[in-house]
Amino acid sequence: MKNLYILFITILPLITQGQTITKLDSCKTTAAALDQKINQLMQQAQVHGLAVTIFNKNQPVYKKTFGYKNYQTKEPLKASTNLYGASLSKAVFAVLIMKLVEEGVLNLDKPLQRYLPKPIYEYVPQTKWHDNYSDLENDSLYSQITARMALAHTSGFPNWRWVEPDQKLRVKYKPGTKYSYSGEGLVYLQVVLEKLTGKTLEQLMQEKVFAPAGMKQSSYTWQPRFEKDYALGHKTTGELYPKDKDNEARSASTLETSLDDYTLFTQAVLQHKLLKPATTSQMFSPQIRIRSVKQFGPLSHRDTTANDAIALSYGLGWGLLQSPHGTGAFKEGHGDGFQHYTIIFPEKGIGVILMSNSDNAESIFKYLLETTIGDTYTPWYWENYIPYDHKASR
Repeated sequence: MKNLYILFITILPLITQGQTITKLDSCKTTAAALDQKINQLMQQAQVHGLAVTIFNKNQPVYKKTFGYKNYQTKEPLKASTNLYGASLSKAVFAVLIMKLVEEGVLNLDKPLQRYLPKPIYEYVPQTKWHDNYSDLENDSLYSQITARMALAHTSGFPNWRWVEPDQKLRVKYKPGTKYSYSGEGLVYLQVVLEKLTGKTLEQLMQEKVFAPAGMKQSSYTWQPRFEKDYALGHKTTGELYPKDKDNEARSASTLETSLDDYTLFTQAVLQHKLLKPATTSQMFSPQIRIRSVKQFGPLSHRDTTANDAIALSYGLGWGLLQSPHGTGAFKEGHGDGFQHYTIIFPEKGIGVILMSNSDNAESIFKYLLETTIGDTYTPWYWENYIPYDHKASR
């Protein structure tokens, strides 16, 4: 793939190649310098497509796309191209939940079961699998789970029921006592919310988040309008994954979006267009400290002091770290052929969005964060963002 990359650029109005971008430490760089470095990293790590937005003073000052939406046909990736959002879904869902908390629809600390007139396991499932809670009939802990616990990943549910040896859903520890990343916790909150409001996740998102933020190319299910321009995920070798278009809407994992739209979302969060400042502050307040060596895998069960300097923790739907530049609020996305990372430092008005349709992308995230905004705080080892040039020595 070396030397095969063509730079495809989406330039914000009035932004020139010589314009300066300010990093966290107040050092400056230029759009041209970033273009060169990003292209270099992509070639060295064989990243097939990448979309980047940088924020200064809560405004996007650099928004560009590189590489391809389909490497085999050499069709360019654009800022308007549909991208599977993976777990970026969770950050967007968290904003919806906090909006409903503002409106008094939800209380973060009321057990979710108490919103329903009968036990969750008595409801007849309406989806292929995700609202089937029959496994919980004899579970004595699930009724303690609150919205706060679901958002902070302390619900006690596994990430997904299918990772369990018997593929049955269960609460694995007392809710509220331990961090353990869980898509199931967010989906449980979604299902209760849908029964409470009588509206689907998609309806609530369009009403409370997508429309107010101006996000016209985002949905939690595949839409016919995405057909004209969507990215395919790439394996490490450049082979294509088939596009999954039949997902049912799940709060934790099925967001379809674009760089344009996710930029609008992030800008709306930074500028308090969706939530009041006090609500945003609450969302970005630590709920539980994280001391695991890694986020996933066997090392997620082993503790370390390696991230004590950044007080690694989880807020409400977002990961959090502390830096000399204030709180960093971050969210990852990881699926077959799609790897994303976003982090914002609200007190500085600086942030970055990294979205890719390549299984190789995470191997340049550490360098991209340093290059774009001077972020040396993201716990890249905990995230398993092992740089491409470190692998030989591991």
